[in-house]
Amino acid sequence: MKYHKFYFIDLPSWLIILMPIFLISGPFLSDTALSIVAILFIINSIQNKLTKFYDNTFFKIFITFCISLVISSLLSENIIISLKNSLFYFRFGIFSLSFWYLIEQNIKILKLLFFSILICFTALILDGYIQYILGENLFGTKLYNEYRVSSFFGDELILGSYLSRLFPILFGLFIFLDQKNKNKNKKLLFLLTLIFIFTEGLIFLSGERLALFYMSLSAVFIIVMVKDYKIYRLVTYFLSLILIAILLIFLPQSKTRLIDQTIYDFSRAGDERNYKKEIYIFSKPHNDMYKAGWAIFLDNKFFGVGPRQFRNKCKEYPVMGWSYITKKYDAVSEYSCNSHPHNTYIELLSETGLFGFLFIIIFFIFLCCISAKHLIYKFIKSKRSYLNDFEICLLSALIVSLWPFAPSGSFFHNWMSIVYFFPIGILLWQLELKKNLNEELEPSKS
Repeated sequence: MKYHKFYFIDLPSWLIILMPIFLISGPFLSDTALSIVAILFIINSIQNKLTKFYDNTFFKIFITFCISLVISSLLSENIIISLKNSLFYFRFGIFSLSFWYLIEQNIKILKLLFFSILICFTALILDGYIQYILGENLFGTKLYNEYRVSSFFGDELILGSYLSRLFPILFGLFIFLDQKNKNKNKKLLFLLTLIFIFTEGLIFLSGERLALFYMSLSAVFIIVMVKDYKIYRLVTYFLSLILIAILLIFLPQSKTRLIDQTIYDFSRAGDERNYKKEIYIFSKPHNDMYKAGWAIFLDNKFFGVGPRQFRNKCKEYPVMGWSYITKKYDAVSEYSCNSHPHNTYIELLSETGLFGFLFIIIFFIFLCCISAKHLIYKFIKSKRSYLNDFEICLLSALIVSLWPFAPSGSFFHNWMSIVYFFPIGILLWQLELKKNLNEELEPSKS
């Protein structure tokens, strides 16, 4: 039926293909598109009994996590406000299932998604470098703080975050298409090489130190883990470092942001009047927010204070934090209170308690175990790789997003949640495909 194909396959497919563009526009269009995709898949599941997509470990664990979020909200002091973020959080997992389903229906969606991300990266690179050279971009948006590039994101300084988080997905999709075409598209390979180099240079110009770290983390992870594209990624990463070194030499203001400011943040309070030589976790504000988040967790160990309630509860801890040294509450500063504690795991501990925190930390440990198993297969057992290069790139995107030892955006922010769950749908499809292939091979072996 044309009706069924348009609403349950064509429309959600194009919403997913255009998702990289929606993410540039902000959280509204991207979350609206995601919600439509999720709703259509739920209706489709009921009408056509798509039970297979729900009968798997990922969804069972995810829905249990969603239930724990709702319980945290119901136990919070601001139930209505907290439920706005937790009650419909299940839509992100449903989106991943829908993505998996749509790839099964039409694998060409991956090719179109690749070119969608590639177009976005190309546009951001051109606009970003124009903004840095001319002082404003194609739409007249000026540089932030006279040296930080934001391109189409304007006052939202997430250009580097966008590029670093979607980069492993772009590379993974390229590997998938390149292997399918048996390495025939040399022009696309050359174009992608330029994109890689200038993307990492643009992340540097964005002034987002965390994004630059994420980019390097995913690059090292991919170089160590992949089989067929190791030299290619190593060369492009090396050329990117050369470009960044050149920018450091000729753009001293960038060095101020990347190196000098980092050293300053790690050792100073940011206020010369109250300067005290001390080592901080990333910076004085981060350090004090983490202390406040830990103090909130200690008072609400099991279910926390409710999703997105750190901003309200931290007001009760304006000058209190926990010290591992003295084993008691010590004074911190006015920096301890913010909209969220700027670390995923501290946020989950303080807002969802141990029940919410354990789901995510166990998932991250699971990703690390898969990575370790792949390395054992690759270097010790001398067998064929446990993961293929495409899967490794998707795994890299997830590890970057859930990396615990770095500042981060709010876990419950719609934009961030979409980025978290975007590669999961592709990975679920790929793992199901591998599972089916292995099952088909078993009878022939016996």
